[in-house]
Amino acid sequence: MPDMSASLALTHLVPLAKEVDENKVTPGVLGFIVFAVMAVAVWGLMKSMNKHMQKVDFKESAQTGADSKAPAADPKS
Repeated sequence: MPDMSASLALTHLVPLAKEVDENKVTPGVLGFIVFAVMAVAVWGLMKSMNKHMQKVDFKESAQTGADSKAPAADPKS
């Protein structure tokens, strides 16, 4: 008898599917789930990038005396 109730339920759902406008396309629940997963992934990547960027030291080291006294390259040659 479970097969009879399943077919009866499908018989009642089929007319509801016909009422949907065939020219109108919506993303539905699956589209929302995919978008939400992508948003959470981007948030996680941004958080990880922020953590790694805080570890980077952008301060330049002071040049040694020998490097600063070296003559500049001659642009003519």
